[in-house]
Amino acid sequence: MNRLGFDNDLYLSLQSEMILKRIHSFGGKLYLEFGGKLFDDYHASRVLPGFHPDSKITMLKQLKDSAEIVIVINADDIEKNKVRGDLGITYDLDVLRLIDAFRGNDLYVGSVVLTHYTGQTAADAFRTRLENLGVKVYLHYIIDGYPLDVEHIVSPEGFGKNDYIETSRPLVVVTAPGPGSGKMATCLSQLYHENLRGTKAGYAKFETFPIWNLPLKHPVNLAYEAATADLNDVNMIDPFHLEAYGVTTVNYNRDVEIFPVLQAIFTQIFGNSPYKSPTDMGVNMAGKCIIDDEVVRMAANQEIIRRYYTALCDKRIGYGCDETINKIRLLMKQAQISVDDRPVVKAALDRAEETGNPAVAIELNDGRIITGKTSNLMGAASAALLNALKALGNIPKTTLLMAPDIIEPICHLKTAHLGNHNPRLHTDEVLIALSICANMNSTAECAMEQLSQLAGCEAHSTVILSPVDTSIFKKLGIHLTCEPKHQSKKLFHKS
Repeated sequence: MNRLGFDNDLYLSLQSEMILKRIHSFGGKLYLEFGGKLFDDYHASRVLPGFHPDSKITMLKQLKDSAEIVIVINADDIEKNKVRGDLGITYDLDVLRLIDAFRGNDLYVGSVVLTHYTGQTAADAFRTRLENLGVKVYLHYIIDGYPLDVEHIVSPEGFGKNDYIETSRPLVVVTAPGPGSGKMATCLSQLYHENLRGTKAGYAKFETFPIWNLPLKHPVNLAYEAATADLNDVNMIDPFHLEAYGVTTVNYNRDVEIFPVLQAIFTQIFGNSPYKSPTDMGVNMAGKCIIDDEVVRMAANQEIIRRYYTALCDKRIGYGCDETINKIRLLMKQAQISVDDRPVVKAALDRAEETGNPAVAIELNDGRIITGKTSNLMGAASAALLNALKALGNIPKTTLLMAPDIIEPICHLKTAHLGNHNPRLHTDEVLIALSICANMNSTAECAMEQLSQLAGCEAHSTVILSPVDTSIFKKLGIHLTCEPKHQSKKLFHKS
């Protein structure tokens, strides 16, 4: 438990070295399409134990003197108020968040590009807002025939009508709030304009998954398919790489499908294509930094099961569908795993059957499984959390960390004054109460000191937890799954 399977320091070193090498191979300028999450890649940290969620940003900080950031957003997404599901904010607000985050890490943000621009009112308002904040904004337009009509695309009426993005550094990182923003088209447009200006520049792609030098059905690559099951991404052998080099590598369907078009565009711009395969375009070194394949396989299998439960709960809530569930179920069969391979599931279900009420089980990093049941004062998640802290601090099970005369006034406040029907304390309320008690009680203080040891623990609930409890578990680094059912039969559920 809690064993490392990935060397993060080696990854930072090899990744930086590879990017610098690619810059030099193109004569000193590289447009690097950055896929996935830059600041909080928790999927990677779960399937590659040892990978730091902020590794990509840390790597970029090593190259900060050579790098500038270009953020791309689709003007249609601004007009439609498209929302990031994980953050609950619109794409345009996420652009502002990204700019702040990059600047907070001492990285230079050169500009923002509005793609698919057709004069949308909301896009114009956002453009004005950015310019008033001192951010340069460029416009890219819809190109007739994109991406198949290569001769038209690579012409004054195609890429030529897009604004040329002024950049000043050798590494231009092109990123976006989410998929479909137009990162690749922005990079290709810049190559066209740079070539007209006589500037040598190249393009590369940085995406962590699928990992090209792991087997197609390796659990890490299957976990990526599970994570993107709703997007219909499919891992596949890169046929172009196999034909060109006789070497088997893994890519995914969208890159393989678009590669002939990219080759034609490269040839139209440069006279020849610098790449023979989609794999050639990538600069991902993650596969070379796995130091314990068994640990990584186990972690990835757990992620597949977690994604399965997420899909089940999404459908129960009304966001998901059977197609996603069935796809992940098939991936589980390919990985030869089932929900029985997640020990906290049985522990939680057994505890619920024993008590007749919802229960939560937490597997600590040393393998011990701690459970919590629903009571009059606390929900099962809160009880399990306190019981886990007791176990980690070697505190007897019968010890009260918080006296009832502290808990009861909070319950009264919730029902008598805040309009709640449920008096039970959520995990955030329990932690606040525990922190207050820690000032007066050394045992409670000992329990509080164990919170950091919960990172990486597994948990399962026999009912869908409230957004508050789910958020607290996530902040503590606990990997949570839930049975796809609610505690009550009501149609409307709130935190």
